[in-house]
Amino acid sequence: MKTNLLENFKKINEYFSPKVIGEVNDSYVKIAKIKGDELPWHDHKNEDELFYIIEGSLLMEVEGSEPFTMNAGDMYIVKRGTQHRVSAKEECKIMLIENKTTAHTGDVESAITKNIQDQLK
Repeated sequence: MKTNLLENFKKINEYFSPKVIGEVNDSYVKIAKIKGDELPWHDHKNEDELFYIIEGSLLMEVEGSEPFTMNAGDMYIVKRGTQHRVSAKEECKIMLIENKTTAHTGDVESAITKNIQDQLK
């Protein structure tokens, strides 16, 4: 299935609100816009999570490491069970690849947490 990532970003009106744009086996391919620092620290006990930066810069914070900046073209895999959070001063466009069982903010509920039904819209 052919899709244009940049065109799909035009459909996203909220920050920290991933949208599913495809499926690969038991994983979802998602895109999201990030701006601000509202995402809480969280982990995914049973799933790894791949972050790929499409446009902009993202501050990645991962337990046990110094915070680091990711830029367009950078990719990072957060291993299962690892506490992490992301933020961005300016709008950043990212692609995520996650198992279909991955909860948006793990076991942490916050005002920005999206369930899978919201992500499939």
